[in-house]
Amino acid sequence: MHKAGDVVLGGLFEIHFFAVYPELSFTSEPQQPTCDGFDVLGFTQAQTMAFTIDEINRNSHLLPNVTLGYSLYDNCNQLGIGFRAALSLASGQEDQVTLHEPCVGTPPVLGIVGDDSSTRSIAISNVLGLYRVPMVSHYSTCSCLSDRKKFPSFFRTIPSDAFQVRAMIQILKHFGWTWAGLLISDNDYGLHAARSFQSDLGPSGGGCLAYTEILPWTDNPAELRRIVDVMKKSTARVVIVFAHEGHMIDLMEEVVRQNVTGLQWMASEAWTAAAVLQTPHLMPYLGGTLGIAIRRGEIPGLREYMLQIRPDLHHNSYGNNMVRFWEYTFQCRITPPPAGWVEAGGALCTGQENLENVETEFLDILNLRPEYNVYKAVYALAYALDEMMQCKPGRGPFSGHSCGNLKRLEPWQLVYYLEKVNFTTPFGDEVSFDENGDALPIYDIMNWQWLPDGRIKVQNVGEVKKSAFKGEELTLDEDKIFWNFESKEPPRTVRRESCPPGTRMARKKGEPECCFDCIPCSEGKINNKTDSMECTSCPEDFWSSPQRDHCVPKKIEFLSYHEPLGICLTATSLLGTFICAVVLGIFTYHRKTPIVRANNSELSFQLLFSLKLCFLCSLLFIGRPRLWTCQLRHAAFGISFVLCVSCILVKPMVVLAVFKASKPGGGASLKWFGAVQQRGTVLVLTSVQAAICVAWLVSSSPAPYKNTQYHNDKIVYECVVGSTIGFAVLLGYIGLLAILSFLLAFLARNLPDNFNEAKLITFSMLIFCAVWVAFVPAYISSPGKYADAVEVFAILASSFGLLVALFGPKCYIILLRPERNTKKAIMGRGNTKS
Repeated sequence: MHKAGDVVLGGLFEIHFFAVYPELSFTSEPQQPTCDGFDVLGFTQAQTMAFTIDEINRNSHLLPNVTLGYSLYDNCNQLGIGFRAALSLASGQEDQVTLHEPCVGTPPVLGIVGDDSSTRSIAISNVLGLYRVPMVSHYSTCSCLSDRKKFPSFFRTIPSDAFQVRAMIQILKHFGWTWAGLLISDNDYGLHAARSFQSDLGPSGGGCLAYTEILPWTDNPAELRRIVDVMKKSTARVVIVFAHEGHMIDLMEEVVRQNVTGLQWMASEAWTAAAVLQTPHLMPYLGGTLGIAIRRGEIPGLREYMLQIRPDLHHNSYGNNMVRFWEYTFQCRITPPPAGWVEAGGALCTGQENLENVETEFLDILNLRPEYNVYKAVYALAYALDEMMQCKPGRGPFSGHSCGNLKRLEPWQLVYYLEKVNFTTPFGDEVSFDENGDALPIYDIMNWQWLPDGRIKVQNVGEVKKSAFKGEELTLDEDKIFWNFESKEPPRTVRRESCPPGTRMARKKGEPECCFDCIPCSEGKINNKTDSMECTSCPEDFWSSPQRDHCVPKKIEFLSYHEPLGICLTATSLLGTFICAVVLGIFTYHRKTPIVRANNSELSFQLLFSLKLCFLCSLLFIGRPRLWTCQLRHAAFGISFVLCVSCILVKPMVVLAVFKASKPGGGASLKWFGAVQQRGTVLVLTSVQAAICVAWLVSSSPAPYKNTQYHNDKIVYECVVGSTIGFAVLLGYIGLLAILSFLLAFLARNLPDNFNEAKLITFSMLIFCAVWVAFVPAYISSPGKYADAVEVFAILASSFGLLVALFGPKCYIILLRPERNTKKAIMGRGNTKS
């Protein structure tokens, strides 16, 4: 269809479903293919463009001094034919171009409306984009066409498939459908949609694709059986089909053959309005389908324009699409039929038939969807041209502030204005293009309803749109939706039960990408959300609860006064202190008796006092470690035991000195071990330990420490010794004195005396050394509070050993055998031996 004008707009429409190619004989010039299978919807879209241009020409406010023309081509649903038509539009008809005319002036066409296929639009825009020829599609939805680098002059008035996918995902989320199957066509339309679904619907989108299958282009019964079998076996009850109605026709034949019911279908805009599928035969299967549909619009005056269409039977050849439309609508034939024409039967066409007397989709102007997009596309080109015509020289946007004009118009100049188009249709929809050439997206949501009287109705039940201010919005009227299930309610389709808090989602190997198992969070990590991919670590002083859904403070562990072990040790320490006090009382009361006086009563009192300190210092190891207790506990322990062992060490020294003095010429040795020398010796030996403790505290003082290495879920409060060398020197000094005491006592054990204390000292030092030798490995291998318990046990055991070994026999004689607590009894045995 052609109409002359000052500026010509091109159009590419699918007037026929397929093309018939002649056989190649290679002996003559190949004939052009013929188109067959009349498509009334494509014809309606072409007529809508013609009507829109006529309406613009009648508008005195839009392009007042410019007449628009059009040149519309049929692509026959073939890439080769559509591509050839686009190049003819962009470069001009071959018979109109001469080699002597320069290529200047108004281009053959200012812009092209079309194509209606993403694949064809990709191919055509790849070429036209090199010359910046604007192309505004009304039906190409592939998200790939939003790539401005590849398609710099491509625009469209239909939303991208990326938005259509997001619209479907919003519907899935609205009804809680997290487990769905996807069927796609094997072309750019389906493959790009599948990529968008996989990226947007996955785990982060709250849904999952149970399967993704590619529908075959040709009749392939085996492949269709396999696909339908996958649908039957899957637990997903929602099936999304991103394909053309031709794919659905073949698929539904197999669905009916296998009687696959109970599915909730979701349709892409390519087949939502397919009347060929809306039949009583298929509604038991497709009833309740939710589909995304192109925005419905209203075009005032279009019906009247359509009713005026008449074929010119005298001047139009049979190849004219208007004649094809007339024959298709009225089921008549032209006389005489052309050569090769197969008679359609029925009456002859007169050209005067009344369109109002037949029921045809051509006049269904109440359901204008792709036609409305054509209407907007033509107006977008017209408004861009009008804006350019209003440019004032010297204030233009181009080089040197120049303006574009019809005499020397460059296509890229119109692209510049097309990018800035912004107008509102009479239906109230705003039309503008974003930086990718996409219009503000809006879709209607349709529902296939099977009415009780057997009629089939496609009902508008909502819309999804994106605005510049509110973002994406989904509006659904659920009361209007027909569900093709016995419950008359939306189906439940989930991939599995949700992963509860305390678990994370882990992908199943070999399963679809978004199929997961619920794995409990590891220790120390939590998750308080449903269907989370990761568990988060608790803070340092916290640990995961048994349910792994929240963090709880770590248990604090130390040798406490409130636990059985601490209570036992405390009680034992106080018992030892009490016994020391009792023994001290006994010795004080019987201080003038021979057995007390014979065993150096002053050193015995000092020894009892130091043992009391040893028992009490063990209490510093019990309770929550503080800085002062950590610093004091080892110092008090070290000094107390050195004081104790020093007193014991001096005793055998005195015994040896006395025995030596009893021999001829040995009286001088006693002056070195008088009372003052004994006190001095104890003081000096204890001062050495005090100096060690002071040096230790000054250089590397013990301090409290929160240890988390022993148990992950506990904080063990302990005292670190600071300097291991200091601790070793402290213990080593005590051990040195103990060994010296043992050796001296061992040498004096057989000295003649009825009550020789050296034997008791020897035995007590054996106990003392055995306890502390066993202490070292036990202390090193005991963690946390048990190390403190081992040290307290060693202190108490050694203290009790000394107390019982040294003072037990004496108390026995004082209390139970007083007849032996006499000077005669003590001296008697010694005289006999002499």
